[in-house]
Amino acid sequence: MQLNLDAGDNGRARRNKTTVTQFERSDVLRILRVTARQLSGWQRAGLIARSGSFSFFDLLQVKKVRDLRAKRVKSATIRASLQAMQARVAGMENPLLEAGSFSFGSRVAFRTQGKAMDPIDGQLIMDFNESGQLVETPNRFSPVLTGESAIDLFARGVALEEDPSNAEEAISVYQKLLRLDPEHAAAHINLGTLYYNQSEYELAEKHYRKAIVCDPRYALAYFDLGNVLDETRRLPEAIAAYKAALQLVPTYADAHYNLALAYERCRKPRLALKHWRSYLKLDQQGPWAVHARAQYKKLLGAEKLKVVYRN
Repeated sequence: MQLNLDAGDNGRARRNKTTVTQFERSDVLRILRVTARQLSGWQRAGLIARSGSFSFFDLLQVKKVRDLRAKRVKSATIRASLQAMQARVAGMENPLLEAGSFSFGSRVAFRTQGKAMDPIDGQLIMDFNESGQLVETPNRFSPVLTGESAIDLFARGVALEEDPSNAEEAISVYQKLLRLDPEHAAAHINLGTLYYNQSEYELAEKHYRKAIVCDPRYALAYFDLGNVLDETRRLPEAIAAYKAALQLVPTYADAHYNLALAYERCRKPRLALKHWRSYLKLDQQGPWAVHARAQYKKLLGAEKLKVVYRN
């Protein structure tokens, strides 16, 4: 997804579309909210190609790896799963992009040709109903579709988003994708963001919530939901959404930033201090660090005065 950080009207960190065809390393770190150490580690592990620039499909690859790692799947396990999948399916070069991938426990499985499989041991992943009958694997595993596939539609939707004038066409493409695969969490998130940018907050909220239903461990969905709740002045709900994102990914810097702002507006400076401090541990040099540091010092000074006054 082509994302970068921009400021909402109230100073929140939020997502905004940009027009680019190739991405530099710094762009990847900013867009996908990963650290230089993470990206370098994934490249050393052979999960991401070593390159000075990244295409859109490279970004999709990084995003897939990031999401699997966020669910505590080890790099070595991901690499072994990719190699096993390539060996099992002739002609498959990039399983993360050519097949639907998902985590189950500490392992990686892929869905292709209507079946979900753990490629390392070759076991099919099957569901049984209460009567003990085999049922079809749920669509939430993003199946590869015949004809115009989910990945094709998703790629086209993101490409259209590069030009804001194509927003309506991008919405149409994501809607088509969701008719084919209603449980495609990333498509719900991107569609929600298109509606968010058009101030269609009710529709944005609907798709963010749907993304969470499709994948309850998708931290970005909770973060975006928090933004739309914040925008519609439902601060307690927004705080709960940001906290949910942080429960999944404690190092989610933007969620710490927005949560600190939300606590400030709720007049809870000590809680805001905690998250300003957490943000500054994660981002000491970025464009938002200056504001975060200023807020931290201001609140810290005020809290110290209160303590002195009470004593």
